[in-house]
Order: sequence, then structure tokens, then C-alpha cells
Amino acid sequence: MSFTEPAGRQGSSDYRWSQDKSEPWLAQAAAIEADVAQYFLVSARCGCFMQAARSLNVRSTLLRKQLAQLEQELQHSLFSFQGSALSLTREGQQLQARLVALANERKLPVVEQPLIRLAVAESILHDILGRDLIALLRRNASVRLEIIALDSELSLRAVSADVVLWLAHGDTPLPGPTFAVSPPQRLASLDYLPHIAKRYSRVTARPDSADDLADFMLVQWQHDRQIDSFRPWNELVEQRLAGVVQMQSYELMLEMIRCSACIGLLPAYMSRFDRGLIALPGLFEEPMQLQAWLAVNAESQGIVEVQTLIELIHHTFSERQEWFE
Repeated sequence: MSFTEPAGRQGSSDYRWSQDKSEPWLAQAAAIEADVAQYFLVSARCGCFMQAARSLNVRSTLLRKQLAQLEQELQHSLFSFQGSALSLTREGQQLQARLVALANERKLPVVEQPLIRLAVAESILHDILGRDLIALLRRNASVRLEIIALDSELSLRAVSADVVLWLAHGDTPLPGPTFAVSPPQRLASLDYLPHIAKRYSRVTARPDSADDLADFMLVQWQHDRQIDSFRPWNELVEQRLAGVVQMQSYELMLEMIRCSACIGLLPAYMSRFDRGLIALPGLFEEPMQLQAWLAVNAESQGIVEVQTLIELIHHTFSERQEWFE
């Protein structure tokens, strides 16, 4: 689960060798190292060196170097490019058939990767961490990762995971996970403000006080009803007899704000995440704030893949530090 950057596709010149017409060369297949044989078979199956490298969790440059050395040892060209498509030469097809037969005889086991469970607050997953997780998985196709979105205090208390990233109000990480964890680390302090889409709000018509919100439809994520520090907003929504929508889905709430001229409560960083949204400060005297906390399952702290995931999370929050200021 190391962070590797795949190399770009190169030309086929790395794989040009003189064609030996003798057949005995296939006997060398049994002596090919297991790793190199796997590099060849996965590359042949994927039809792409970069995808093969991601699947094997190795650098593309290493994979291509090993295959070039294999061709040199066999004195046969195994790959060719037809346009932009990678394919096997006749000799490559012969070697593939021989290696598959040998693999079936040997019944080589698949190397099992440890299952890493990440539980993360749904809004943090969507707004902050999602893109970096996708980039991680794109670079490491052999990873076994279970991502659990936390959308309520109940789901946080019920979850079992190796890494937990959650939101809590006040200066303590409570309520938090119910299993034994490392001392929680505070990653960021998140302020919350009402937001509206820019295209539905002229500067002169934007609300200046909570009373001005009477002319706008409000949208509330159901999860926010449980949060004590959101009391000013929650009381306003509860008092509404009309013009209010409550959503179970965080993403759908965002779409309501973007596309339906609604006003909803969002993290103050949202205008950085989505340039089409704008915050409405000054509507409430009492600040609304949550803290982002990170903890690791006490039984998982020594797992290399867990530590790599922790480093990714710290890096992500460090890169976006100005979002939280």
C-alpha cells in the first residue's frame, strides 16, 4: 500500500529483440522467477503496463525493466504495440500458454492483502478525503479497503474499524468510538454557516439576519438535528411551518442548495470546495462549530497499511489547512 506514481506509456522500442526461430527457448519458462512470470502474465491480461503495475502494487518502471530483461534472456520479443494497444507477439502468446500451464501445475497461491477498515464522517469523506482516497486506490489496485460512512452518532458507536475519523462538538472527542483506540488526535476545527448558491442570490438581496431567512426555503441534513452546537439553526428549522426540506442524504442536500435556491447549513470551507456556493455570515450570534478527530484501533496500530492510511489523512488535512482557518 505504498504511494507509487505510475510511469507514462512509452514506445515499444524497449521490447525489440532479434527473432530466434528455435523452439527450445520455451523450456526456459520453468526457470523464470515467480515475480517476473507474474509481471508478464498480468501485463498480458491487462493489456497495459500501468494497469498491471497498479494491480501488482509495483512501480511501472520496475515492471517494464523486469519484462525487458526477460525478453533479453529469452532473445524474443514478447510485446508489441498496435496503435496505442498493447498486445502479445506470437512468441509472447506461446510463453503465456506455457506459464499458465506451469502455474496451474504449481497452483501458486494468491497473496492475500490485509483488510483495512476506515470509518469516516460522511461530510468529511465527501468534501475532504474522497479525492485522495480515490487517488490512493488508483495507484494501488491490490489494496483491500472497506470505507464506512458515518452519518449519525449511533453509527459511530456501533462501528468497528481500524481507523476512525469523526466529528464531535466541544473540546473533547466524545461521543467517540466504543472500542479501544489510540489517544484521539484533533485534526481541525470546522465552523459552520448557512450557504446559498451564488446564481440564486444577488449581493443586494442576500439575507442579513435570521429574520430575513423567512423569504427562503431551508434544507436540513437529518444528521445535523442531533448536534447540540447547531442549536440556533436547528431551532429555526423546527419553527418553520412551511418552506423547509429535511434530507437523509448529505449529497442530495448539497444538490438542493446548488440547484433549488435553498439555504442550508454547511462547513465554512464549502465555498473553497464548491465555488458556486457562498457563505452567509452574521445570521446567528452564537457560533456553530465541530472538531474533526482521528483515532486508530489499538489492535491495528502496528499494521503498515494502517500507518500508510494515517499518513494520507494527515497529509490531506495539512494540504487543506487554510480551509479551516
